[in-house]
Amino acid sequence: MGQNQLPKPPNALQRKGPIARTIEQQTSKLLSDTFLWAALGSIGVSLVMFAMGDEKKANFIGHWAPTFLILELYNKLVKLDLMRTAN
Repeated sequence: MGQNQLPKPPNALQRKGPIARTIEQQTSKLLSDTFLWAALGSIGVSLVMFAMGDEKKANFIGHWAPTFLILELYNKLVKLDLMRTAN
């Protein structure tokens, strides 16, 4: 096993439930840019709402950006896991 390779867990797909497997299969189809654009969009909308004087909505929408970025990380991990279990 090379230095950059992670060990392959035994029966990785069997440890996941059917709901998790379905979610991972569907999210792996999304482009990586999807969540990044969503995060940037929420920041932009938040700035517009703040400029219009609606600070509560701006704050609420501005807090979506970290969630989208975490979803992006999850998406990348799912893709890596699917690639690893396919090999």
